[in-house]
Order: sequence, then C-alpha cells, then structure tokens
Amino acid sequence: MNLRDNIEIVNQSDVGRRRPHNEDSTLSDPASGLVILADGMGGYKAGEVASAIAATTVHQEILSGLKRVRPGQINKSDGLHAESAVVRDAIVSANSRIYSTAQKEPDCQGMGTTIVVCLFHNDCVTIAHVGDSRIYRVRAGQFTQVTRDHSLIQELIDRGLYSPEDAAKNAPKNLVTRALGIDAEVRVDVAEEKVEAGDLYLLCSDGLNDMVDDEEIHLTLSKYGGNLVRAAEELIRKANANGGRDNTSIILARVKESYAAPEKPLARIIKKLF
Repeated sequence: MNLRDNIEIVNQSDVGRRRPHNEDSTLSDPASGLVILADGMGGYKAGEVASAIAATTVHQEILSGLKRVRPGQINKSDGLHAESAVVRDAIVSANSRIYSTAQKEPDCQGMGTTIVVCLFHNDCVTIAHVGDSRIYRVRAGQFTQVTRDHSLIQELIDRGLYSPEDAAKNAPKNLVTRALGIDAEVRVDVAEEKVEAGDLYLLCSDGLNDMVDDEEIHLTLSKYGGNLVRAAEELIRKANANGGRDNTSIILARVKESYAAPEKPLARIIKKLF
C-alpha cells in the first residue's frame, strides 16, 4: 500500500553552530510510511558512520521484512502487529552490523548511535527507539513525548533522585544508557498506537530538545503546523539561536487520512454475507 498521499513527511537536518560535521542521519520513505532518525557518536567521523549504517540497514531490512508478513496480522505472543516485529528485528540487525564494523575497523572503535523509527501501517504507527533521540506527538492540541529516554538523566528521575527540572540543570547530559553498536546485543523499545487524522509526529535528535524546551517546541508546531517545512526550519533556527551546540535533525510526519490495510477478497465476501 502506497502511503504517499496519506502521510505528509518533512525531513531536515543542520550541523549546528559548534560541530565540524553532521553525525546525524535521517531517512524518510513516504510510500512505505517509514521514517528513521539516528544520532551518531564516537571518534572522528565514526558517529556519522554508525548513524548511516543504522538508517540504511533499518530501511533495507524493514522493506525486505514487510514483503514476508501479512498486513494487519497480530502476533499472539505480544499482541502487536507483525510489522512491529519487522521493525524490531531490523534495528537488532543494524546493531549487529555497527558492532561488527566497530570491532574490525580501528577508526570506528567505540562508535554507536541512537535511533528512533516510526512505521505507519493499518491505521496505527509502530514506534521503536534506542537511546535519547525522541518522538513527540501533537494530537488535538495536546503535546506528548511518546518515547522515554535511555539516558542517565532519565534513570535518575525514575529513581526519584532528581525532579525533571533539577536533572536538566544538574545531571550530566548526553550520557545514554542504551545505544546501537556498543554491545553485541541490544534491547529495543517497541510500541504501537492508533492514529487519528491530523496527528503530527516529531522525531528529533537531542540537538533540538537540549536547546529548545518542550513548551517552545509545542508553541512552534502550533504556530507553523500548517506548513511543515516552515515548522522544521523554525525549530532548527531556534536550536541554533540558543547555542546550536549539537547537530539538529528533525522529521515531521502528519497523518492526513486513513490508511487501513485493504481487506482480502474473502473477508469482503464474508462481510457481505453476514
């Protein structure tokens, strides 16, 4: 099913004000309803190698995996669509490839990357992530962070040692507790949610949310939401105006209309009969 007319996608990335090169990688495939954002880390240029491997591997593996599953099929083990298992497995494959490359290539030792992925299918979206890149959703004016950071700051908050406000001021930033390529195995957080027409999803590297607080991100999306290109440009401008300490990458994906999986002929016949 081609989702190009169902999902509007805008993809932008900027090196920022202090970094010599961009270690983020973004990829959008409107026809497949797939968006991927990775924020690399490591030695000189190794971060961009890791993020590029992540984005390309996940894209290829998902497209290949979707050909092997029946659209809309539910897995009995976890209640998720088969498409979600495809996304998880693709990220695990990317982890293996990055880890293997880091072991073989001296210049790539210690490299890793975060990743966030949205796959739109069957009037829902699969959301998967590893690390502290984020996915937000705007629905009926409500702004919600739908991923949970895999970071030291988040662990301190979860343990009750800091409030979110105190952690942002006092805890070390950019220390992730999970990333692709660091270990031979990785745990991927995967969730699904039903979508509604008008839903807007924001995928971003921490170059955005470290520089622009959630309230300002929401206000910007509310003001420029009618023009996603302008909204993305304005968010990047604000991140750079506030210091631009890191690369800033943004993907905006808006649900325009339903994209339920087409019914098989037998199912349509049964509905007509009963």
